[in-house]
Amino acid sequence: YATAHAAGMDLTAALEEALEIGSGERALIPTGLSIALPHGFEAQIRPRSGLAINHGVTVLNTPGTIDADYRGEIKVILINHGQKPFTVQRGMRIAQMVVERHTHVDWQVVERLEDQDEDNSRGSGGFGSTGIK
Repeated sequence: YATAHAAGMDLTAALEEALEIGSGERALIPTGLSIALPHGFEAQIRPRSGLAINHGVTVLNTPGTIDADYRGEIKVILINHGQKPFTVQRGMRIAQMVVERHTHVDWQVVERLEDQDEDNSRGSGGFGSTGIK
């Protein structure tokens, strides 16, 4: 069961019975949904902000990727970062799915990367190296 919205769709839990996820634990939740994406597209599985802020529950591998050639049931890995157990009920909205087009890249192995424009280059700096302003 899924509910479509303009930006994507909500995925719901297709559980036979309620499942409790303890604090610090994770669980694989079935959705009962399988899809066939066209070549050049992927589906991204993302957390729901309400579960995150209200319960500390999120999608563990965010964003999860569903490749165009996958035909099995979509399942969502939920983790409970909250301090209390969280119960997942059948039909509960547990994640969001967004379908995006992607580009295929043919990688080329080189000994050295080309130099960047000096005025517009981060070089090998990362993790905040460009400052906060």
